[in-house]
Amino acid sequence: MTAFRGRYYHTIDDKGRIILPSRLREAIAEKSEGKLVITNFSGYLLAFPYDEWKGLEEKISRQSLLKKEVRAFQRDFMSGAVDCNVDSQGRVLIPPALSEYAGLEKDIVLAGMVRTIEIWSKERWEEELRRTSSQDFSDSIADLGI
Repeated sequence: MTAFRGRYYHTIDDKGRIILPSRLREAIAEKSEGKLVITNFSGYLLAFPYDEWKGLEEKISRQSLLKKEVRAFQRDFMSGAVDCNVDSQGRVLIPPALSEYAGLEKDIVLAGMVRTIEIWSKERWEEELRRTSSQDFSDSIADLGI
C-alpha cells in the first residue's frame, strides 16, 4: 500500500481546482484509479481514495441507525461527501460548498496523512500547527510502540 505523505503548499484557482503534487497523484492512481471522495471535517477537507471511502461506508452501514451519534455523523460527515476525479493534468475540482466550508480562497496546504489527504486553507493550517505544536504526544505515540 502506498501511503500519502508530505506537506505541500499550493493554490486553488478561480474555478475551484487544485493541482495535486505528482507524489500524491501517483498514490491516488495506485489506490483508486484517480477517484477521490472529498468531505468536510473540523474546518478542513478530507480526501479519501475511492476504495478507502467504500470501506468506511461499509463500516458505517453496519451501525445502528437508532443511535443518535451514528445519524449525526452520517448527517455531517457522510452527507458532505462528493465524488471527485483527478483529471489528466492532475487537477481536482473542489465543489463550491466544500471550498466555502474549509475557507479555501487562494493559498492552501495538502497534507498526506497515510490513508487520506487533508486539504486546508493556509491560514487555518498555520493556526492548527500553532495550536498543536505545544502538545506533548509522547504518551500516545508510546502506545504505538514507537
